[in-house]
Amino acid sequence: MNKPTFAGLALAFALMPAAVLGQAYPAKAIRVVVPFPPGGTSDIIGRTLGQRLSEAWGQPVIMDNRAGVAGSIGAAAAAKAPPDGYTLLVGNVGPVAINNQIYKAVGYDPLKDFTPITLAVTAPQLVVVHPSVPAKTFREFNALVKKYPGKINYGSSGPGSISMLSAELYKRMTKTDMLHVPFKGSALITIALLSGEVDVVFSDMAVVLPHVQAGKLRALAVTGPKPTPLVPGVPTVAESGVPGFEMTSWWGMLGPAGIPQPIVTRLNTELTRILRLADVQKTFATLGVDAATSSPEELGALIKTEVVKYAKLIQDIGIEKQ
Repeated sequence: MNKPTFAGLALAFALMPAAVLGQAYPAKAIRVVVPFPPGGTSDIIGRTLGQRLSEAWGQPVIMDNRAGVAGSIGAAAAAKAPPDGYTLLVGNVGPVAINNQIYKAVGYDPLKDFTPITLAVTAPQLVVVHPSVPAKTFREFNALVKKYPGKINYGSSGPGSISMLSAELYKRMTKTDMLHVPFKGSALITIALLSGEVDVVFSDMAVVLPHVQAGKLRALAVTGPKPTPLVPGVPTVAESGVPGFEMTSWWGMLGPAGIPQPIVTRLNTELTRILRLADVQKTFATLGVDAATSSPEELGALIKTEVVKYAKLIQDIGIEKQ
């Protein structure tokens, strides 16, 4: 017996009445691709939402961690899956909006190869320094960088990472200079920061917040548009002498391009309900992220805006494709 082609599947979906299609889904297990290793922010977001989907719909939701090339391997795998709603992707700003401008062959087009479903969380970064850095506030840090150009170093997850782009945006907006020290992953950056090997990191909050709370690192500012109650009294970078500065990470749920609209609507409706649950919001808050929702169209518009934003920043910095 011949296997059905993607074209055949699409035709079958097109001929099926919308109400029937929406009611029939899901009829089997759903796979959620997480393009990063287990235990990280993307993984916890995926497992939290997946568990609630499974409880609501009575079907297994299976996590598929496919790490590599800064999230590109997992994103490519999700993009190439059948567009039937049974493969979803926990996508974030890196693999969705940045990687195709950093790597020569990621295997997908972020604007053409995904179906946006909903935004899931947003999160500012936290600017943290080793206690040996003689700056108690971000304004003092900014003055220190200006006084000693090229002497302060910052750690990042490598060229094109959000931690590197945030630091480089700060340098461009303030016309200052810092030495870049790249690492392979946020865990190694944090170890280097705790040991004093690097002076400052523009970090995902979930990675460094426990060390800030333990007094091992000093938080100077958040990179989002407003302060966060997770670090009381810590202002934004924009409030601290760099007006207009903003860098916010985000995660959303996507699928391969071409998922039928009734399935997209059902997924969006259920995920929106889950993201508004108090205990889900509390779980995400412990990670330093804020639960968020959107329509599929709003997530699609955000992706388009972010692709343009990071393309310009990467071009301005002069990062060559790897």
